[in-house]
Amino acid sequence: MNEPIQDRLVTLRRSLHRHPEPAWREFATTARLVEEIRAIGVDELAVGPDAYDPADRMAVPDADLEPWLERARERGADEALLERMTGGNTGAVAVLDRGEGPAIGLRVDIDGLFIEESDDDDHDPAAEGFRSEIDGTMHACGHDAHMTWGLAVLEAIKASDFSGRLVVFFQPAEETSGGGCPMAKSEFAEGLDYLLAIHVGLDHPTGEVVAGIEKPLAMCHVDATIEGTSAHAGKAPNEGDNAMHAMGTAIENAYGIPRHADGMTRVNIGYAEAGSASNVIAERAHMEAEARGETTELMEYMKDRLERTVRSAARMHGCRADVEVVSESPRADSDPELQSLVSEVATGVDGIDRVLPAADFGASEDATFLMERVQRDGGLATYLIVGTDHPTSHHTPTFDVDEDSLAHGVDVLVETIRTLEHQHPVARNESER
Repeated sequence: MNEPIQDRLVTLRRSLHRHPEPAWREFATTARLVEEIRAIGVDELAVGPDAYDPADRMAVPDADLEPWLERARERGADEALLERMTGGNTGAVAVLDRGEGPAIGLRVDIDGLFIEESDDDDHDPAAEGFRSEIDGTMHACGHDAHMTWGLAVLEAIKASDFSGRLVVFFQPAEETSGGGCPMAKSEFAEGLDYLLAIHVGLDHPTGEVVAGIEKPLAMCHVDATIEGTSAHAGKAPNEGDNAMHAMGTAIENAYGIPRHADGMTRVNIGYAEAGSASNVIAERAHMEAEARGETTELMEYMKDRLERTVRSAARMHGCRADVEVVSESPRADSDPELQSLVSEVATGVDGIDRVLPAADFGASEDATFLMERVQRDGGLATYLIVGTDHPTSHHTPTFDVDEDSLAHGVDVLVETIRTLEHQHPVARNESER
């Protein structure tokens, strides 16, 4: 591991790609990141509960953590680190403190998805031997590239004469919107002048950079369980309270929630299960849904009405509903001043041939928690995109990245950080800190 990360971007990314771990189960991933960070040498390194308050986490699974912890142990992860991550407290924050200058945050996400990766011969990870080694789990959204960027930027800034404070958030549980909130509430987000968040691809080709996203959707994940009364479907159906029927009513009515005049709103029921046999009135049903809005307020409108719809449908059928908001994230737009600076920087980066000042995002991201925190405290934030030629869409079994974009991302981020160091366009009053 003495070889500089800059010289092994592809090797590092492929290594991370082979071992994806889903939200709050990133035990081996975090251990690998810590190993790399320690080799770089930083002024402060916080892991798991030292990086955030575990009580602020969202969408933490009730079970299924232990097999992932054991797998990390079998791969040789540091036992002291695994002990610290007990209960799914994954992720890390690395800090370089280099005297007077701006405080700059960089957020990268680290979790994988529950997707079985393709083993087709024309899928490069399969053909070149770095396909996921974990059945049913895959880095299908480029977080392996994001982690590589985070480590390489940390190394490059450490080796430079940078003056200021760099905080790199290796954030877990982005895919479930569970990890952004605790990191935004942590002490490491305090006093940041700038926040850079970054994503690869998103239908932007290799050589293209988007300096900042606009209109990310505020969103929430909602789980609902409906409890009824079972009965014999032939002999005494009148004695049952049909949880499946109640759920069906809830689903139909959810899609009938009135849209709002102030902007775009969405709702989706993505998963539903109920019942045990064809001759039994179902006594239990479970559904998983989401609501989104063009603004945080519009998301709240949809969330409130979704909850009310489910509870009303349950009562209509004599059942009870338990509705839980599992996670959520706000809307936060990139700041024009920072977008302009990133645009200027990216234009001069080798390999970048097109720079878009802004683009509508159209999806959701819990990096908005960190963006919102920095902006609320008087700083600037942007969420930039470094393009990559990906053969299929994100969240598909054949997703992959063009590895030429790895160097592009590092160069854009490093040059942006160094430019912020020298220009430092944020002017704050001490009372704002």
